[in-house]
Amino acid sequence: MSFSNETELTKECEFSVLVPHKKTLSRPFSPIDIDGLSWPSIGTKQRLNETEEQKSERTKKLAEAVKTIVECIGEDPSREGLLKTPDRYAHALMFFSKGYEESIEHIINGAIFEEDHDEMVIVKNIDAFSLCEHHLVPFTGKISIGYIPNRRVLGISKLARIAEMFSRRLQVQERLTKQIAVTLQEILKPQGVAVVMEATHLCMVMRGVQKPGSSTITSVMLGVFREQAKTREEFLTLIKS
Repeated sequence: MSFSNETELTKECEFSVLVPHKKTLSRPFSPIDIDGLSWPSIGTKQRLNETEEQKSERTKKLAEAVKTIVECIGEDPSREGLLKTPDRYAHALMFFSKGYEESIEHIINGAIFEEDHDEMVIVKNIDAFSLCEHHLVPFTGKISIGYIPNRRVLGISKLARIAEMFSRRLQVQERLTKQIAVTLQEILKPQGVAVVMEATHLCMVMRGVQKPGSSTITSVMLGVFREQAKTREEFLTLIKS
């Protein structure tokens, strides 16, 4: 994995952080910034540091926006079935996007252990639920994660928690898959990381081409999984078995 000369490697706590000199991409290279957040968006820190009163104001503002949407599609937001819908959806959307408030440091919570283990570690079929950032409709599927330790292992449940953190944001499947892989590579420095995701996108099923039953598969291979075909094939065989 190579980076441009405009990026310098610095050290913050126990994590390596890549700090771009120029903002040339929509997302920074590093999965961890100096506050321990992971690819924070423009309003992440504001949302994270809000008081209860500010959170209430944010939810109220969101509910008003939902009410406007209901009116714009020709419905009556004052009828019984829709009366509380704006408030319900506002709270639901804050939950669907809770990954913005989560920090990789808090998720890991010190669960990195020195172990003399250099064979493949795989957690497969992790359920994932996310929102397509292009249409704000769900895409759902399963994620399989594998890595080969370099004398450091991560608590098994943390793999699923990392997948959950990145899923609970506005996403595209390609970026979601890569963020999981790059984060594990950054925090563990393993021999290699492999991530495969298969998902169904409602933006393809409910609208557009309207093709129920179609699925999208994305993969990211780093280290030995990218360099060695046999290692990659072993991983792909194991997640299919």
